[in-house]
Amino acid sequence: MSLNLRPRQLAAAVALACAMALPAVAQQNLEKLKQMKVATTDLNIPTIPQTGRNADAIRANLKNIKMPAGFKIDLYAVVPDARHMAVAPSTNMLFVGTRKTTVWAVTDRNSDGVADEVKSFAPSLKFTNPNGVCWTRDGFLIVAEHNRVLNFPAAEFFYEGPDVAVIEVVPQGKLIPLEEESYNHGARTCRVDDKGQLHITLGQPFNVQPKDKVALYEKLGIGGMVRMNAFDGSKREVVAVGVRNSVGMDINPKDKTVWFTDNQTDGMGDETPPGELNRITKASGEHFGYPFIHGNNVQIAGTDAAPDLKGMAPPAQWTKPQIEFAAHQAQLGMTFSGGNMFPEKYRNGIFVASHGSWNRTKPSGALINFVSLKADGTADKNEVFAEGWLDANGLYRGRPVDVVMMKDGSMLISDDFAGAIYRVTYSAP
Repeated sequence: MSLNLRPRQLAAAVALACAMALPAVAQQNLEKLKQMKVATTDLNIPTIPQTGRNADAIRANLKNIKMPAGFKIDLYAVVPDARHMAVAPSTNMLFVGTRKTTVWAVTDRNSDGVADEVKSFAPSLKFTNPNGVCWTRDGFLIVAEHNRVLNFPAAEFFYEGPDVAVIEVVPQGKLIPLEEESYNHGARTCRVDDKGQLHITLGQPFNVQPKDKVALYEKLGIGGMVRMNAFDGSKREVVAVGVRNSVGMDINPKDKTVWFTDNQTDGMGDETPPGELNRITKASGEHFGYPFIHGNNVQIAGTDAAPDLKGMAPPAQWTKPQIEFAAHQAQLGMTFSGGNMFPEKYRNGIFVASHGSWNRTKPSGALINFVSLKADGTADKNEVFAEGWLDANGLYRGRPVDVVMMKDGSMLISDDFAGAIYRVTYSAP
């Protein structure tokens, strides 16, 4: 019997040794790249096929998408697990985060509006939930992982090989305390403002945080947003608190205000509470009501979703959302519109990606909203811009995650369910 077990024991021992070795190798590679040294000998990076049955099926599904007259949607790229996107400043490149271990480099080499090449970025490193990608004003790519932040100089020009220059902004385990790490709500998003300050959203890891976590999370910015220097992580401060799980933000290019989406509490019924689109109006520490209240007036504390918070009241002053969305549609990525391709109506507002519900008896969402803005920069009206990824049978054919504007005025939409990125264009009907 013992002889029969030896091969299994040996295999288990080898597997354990390999699992323990991977983080060590990844850290060694990181240290080498920080010193501009070679970490990988194989310079070939596999690419993702952009043609074939899968691409054809995705294009077929897009025939069901409904948009206003004159708009057209096409497959831009096949990108597995595509999440948040960052359009390169100087080239026809796109960097795409995932909730797994890969950041994708997507290139339209011939400038025809369709990606020609999709391959992993910096594969000599090991990423962990690198959902958030964004740019500094001078062309450094930020990757915000679950519990680490990296900065890549000139990523759009030095992405061809597996080794790329890197700056460690926040080391592994220093974005949030290790004891607060969770598999839940760990996807970060980021933006860098005109002053070079990096903003990062930090979802809190519970459906509703327990009573003994409320003050701690407000102190750390978990369930909110933090801000820091984009190159060394210094001058860190808490920008916003009272947020459940924000997985989308953008900065208004006109008035420089920071906006973000917020996902609502689960388990309170099909129609409550609403999703949120929020606007930051204070320099730091602004409170947005959670976990005491959601939306404009939906009580959370003391309900069946948060019984241990009974008796706890929201702060004397808290900021209400600019827009309430339909419950449980999971609004994620957002972008301010711009460019000259779309009609005037869509040039002063915000596109918001709705991932689609899981916590409803009848699914809802999987669409793109458009929120127009008033002259004073606040939100005006909300309407559905694109829908059809949720079919008549209640099945998801896709789940939009993020939206970004291209320099030609077209818009890209990422979809982590279909593993694709779509391009929306307009020509007058």
